[in-house]
Amino acid sequence: MPLSRGLAKFNRVVTNRISRPLAGWLPGFAVLVHRGRNSGAEYRTPLNAWLGDNDVIVALTYGRDTDWLKNLTAANGGEIIAGGKSYRVGAPQLIGSEGMSRMPAMAKPILRSIDVDEFALLPLIGPDRPT
Repeated sequence: MPLSRGLAKFNRVVTNRISRPLAGWLPGFAVLVHRGRNSGAEYRTPLNAWLGDNDVIVALTYGRDTDWLKNLTAANGGEIIAGGKSYRVGAPQLIGSEGMSRMPAMAKPILRSIDVDEFALLPLIGPDRPT
């Protein structure tokens, strides 16, 4: 069961504004840059995300019904900032609980405690890949 919509709204209004400046630098975090599918406005959403060689995996802590996921799908991709570097990403691919196997050991108990069972893979596009 994903986290509540009320918590999502609080995080969008309060927590995201505080964490956004650091999320692009901290391990296990990233900032997703995406465009509103209706407004065209640019948004920067802090996420729990982990870079792989060819993709980024994101735990869907609020489930599939998030604006950032809808925006990224509609635009067929966006940009993610992780480890202080920017990467182009393609359209998200939704995966189920098998995504838990890709999570770092220290993240698994936290994600299990909040019943996260869905993940998104964001394929990395272009020559800039993590090393």
